[in-house]
Amino acid sequence: MPSRESYAVHKEEKSLVQKAKREANQEDILAAALGMKMGPQKPPATFWQPLKQFAYTQLTSLVRRASLREIERAPKPEKVHNFKVHTFRGPHWCEHCASFMWGLMAQGVKCAADCGMNVHKECSAQVSNDCKPNLRHIRKIYSCDLTTLVNAYNTARPMVVDMCIREIESRGLRSEGLYRVSGFSDSVEEVKLAFDKDGEKTDISGKAYEDINIITGALKLYLRDLPVPIISYEAYPRFIEASKLTDPEKKLEAFRESLALLPPSHRETLKYLMAHLHRVAENEKFNLMNAENLAIVFGPTLMRAPNMDAVTALNDIRHQRQVVEVLIKNEGVLF
Repeated sequence: MPSRESYAVHKEEKSLVQKAKREANQEDILAAALGMKMGPQKPPATFWQPLKQFAYTQLTSLVRRASLREIERAPKPEKVHNFKVHTFRGPHWCEHCASFMWGLMAQGVKCAADCGMNVHKECSAQVSNDCKPNLRHIRKIYSCDLTTLVNAYNTARPMVVDMCIREIESRGLRSEGLYRVSGFSDSVEEVKLAFDKDGEKTDISGKAYEDINIITGALKLYLRDLPVPIISYEAYPRFIEASKLTDPEKKLEAFRESLALLPPSHRETLKYLMAHLHRVAENEKFNLMNAENLAIVFGPTLMRAPNMDAVTALNDIRHQRQVVEVLIKNEGVLF
C-alpha cells in the first residue's frame, strides 16, 4: 500500500504534468494567432513569456472595450417622471391603466413639473421612464432639469449653453481672464431673468451687454443652478476614481467608461462645452487662461457630490479640477 508521502509526490507530479499541458496548449493557440508555424523544435520558455504578457494586455484591453460598448448600448432612461401626490378636480382617469381615479382628495399622482401625466399612485411604479416634458409646465430656464429642458424644446443642448458660447466665441476668446474675471452681478442676474422670460429670443449681443464677462457669468450661473450637475451624481465617483489613475491609457479608458454613464443630454452638453474650453485654452497667449486655469473655475461648477461632508468635499476639489483638465485637454479623443 502506497505511503502518504508517495501519494503526495504522485499528486504533485500529476499537477505539474497538467500545468505543462495547459502551457503547451496556450503556446499552440498563441502561435496560431500570430500565424507561426511550429516545428518539432519549439522555442524556449524565455521566448514565450513576453508574448504571453503582450497577449494578456491586449485581451484585457479588448475586454474593457467590450464592456464599454455594452455600457454605451445599454438603454438609458432619458427622463424619469417627477410624480407627486395630487388632488384632482372633477373626474379623472389613470393614463396608465385607463381606470377611474376614485376619491375626493389625493386620488393619484401627477408629473406636475414636467409632462403633466396623471396616474394612480400604485400605477406610477409601472410607468416607463419616458417623460416627455411639456413647455406649458416649464416656467423658467435656469434651475430647470437639463434633460427636461432639452426634451421640451427638442434641442441637443440647453439654449443658454449654445447662445452664450456662440456669443463668447464671436467676440471674447481673446479677452484677458476669460471666465476668471466676474461680470457685474446685477447684469448677470438680468441676463438670467431675460432667459427665463424670453428663452431663445433673449438678446445677449454686444449692443445689449458690451462686457463679455457678463455673458460668461450668465453661463457659469446656469451651470451652477442645475438641479443635477452636468457630471451627474451617479457618474461623479467614477470620474473621481478615474482622475486618480496614473497610467495615461488606463486613465483615458476609465474616463470613457465614466462618460458612458452620463445621460445623453448631459454628455452632449459636456462635449460641446469642453470643445469650447479647448478653443479658449488655445488662445492662452491672449486670454491667459490655460486648461488648468479653466479647470479651477469649472471643476466645482460641473461636479457636485451628493450628501458629502465638508471635509470630503474639500478634499475632492483637487480631483474635480483634475477631471475637468483631462476633459479639456483630451476632448478630441474622449468624445
